[in-house]
Amino acid sequence: MTEASAEGARQSAVRHGIVVGVDGSDQSLCALTWAAREAHLRRAPLHVITASTIPVFAASSMDAGYATLDDQAIREGAEAVLEQAVAGLSGYDIEIHPSVETGDAAGVLLDLSEEAELLVVGTRGRGGFVGRLLGPVSSAVPAHAKYPTVTVPLACARRLGHTELQLPRGKQPPVGPEGEEKVVIVGADGSEQARSATLAAAGQAQRWGYPLRVVCALPPFTGSLAWVPAPLDREALYADVKEQLDAGVAWPGSHFPDLPISGQVLEGSPIELLIEATRTASLVVIGTRGRGGFAGMLLGSTSQGVLHHAKGPVMVVPDTRDPRLEDRRLFGPMPAGQPGS
Repeated sequence: MTEASAEGARQSAVRHGIVVGVDGSDQSLCALTWAAREAHLRRAPLHVITASTIPVFAASSMDAGYATLDDQAIREGAEAVLEQAVAGLSGYDIEIHPSVETGDAAGVLLDLSEEAELLVVGTRGRGGFVGRLLGPVSSAVPAHAKYPTVTVPLACARRLGHTELQLPRGKQPPVGPEGEEKVVIVGADGSEQARSATLAAAGQAQRWGYPLRVVCALPPFTGSLAWVPAPLDREALYADVKEQLDAGVAWPGSHFPDLPISGQVLEGSPIELLIEATRTASLVVIGTRGRGGFAGMLLGSTSQGVLHHAKGPVMVVPDTRDPRLEDRRLFGPMPAGQPGS
């Protein structure tokens, strides 16, 4: 097989599969376990990827011979990490495709997201996939990935059965079967991006056999609204938001008729509520952009805090061109300025 045909075969294998980035850290082990379970459930191939790249200083300041040795050592280390990761998947009845890719970790994942149906990463690591994803280039992956990205924090290791891993110091959230609420929660703010996230969340909830909860945050009154000339009618605002949320719940129900779906308006900061939800929910889902609520804040300065402090898996859903978005207007009021409102 030629190099070109081998690459073509690899790309064909990645299509519709699940891609997980590993770097040998405990965090990536948690991500790998989550991804393996999801691959088993979906009956999808699992692509276990690690990145190999020459440090900038070696490529720019060392002679060619040293760089060659350095590159070889780095690749051998990456192959060892990959081999160890795959060895831990012996108990899963899934199709596994391990691969060492050359290049920047985030860039490699973004390239693979063109074909993969789901990307899975840990939240911190040793400088490879996980370490880079929440470093300076962290926003590139959830913002530009073509398919949903799931981040899995080390704090939920016990949920995944990793009692031997070293959890972060400090107060821990409830863990284990008694601490996890088997529910998928999606943050809604009336934006089209949030509606895309709702469809993805509903699909995941149905796949797991869990109920879906659509939540909307109503931020508390602050001095920033003091300039409003008329008194703020909090009750009227709540009623308006609740009416839109009820319509937003009825809409996915039409596409997932067997899925239990509920809506909830919560008082408080969207980000704080989202973090709190990750403590016990099986999965929290959010869009990439929005109107300033859950989705709108995700890729702002606060978003990194959400992903760093999440205690459970978080799925970030990019914009999609889903034909099911077109019939949302048939189910009730939508925020002003939205398509079809």
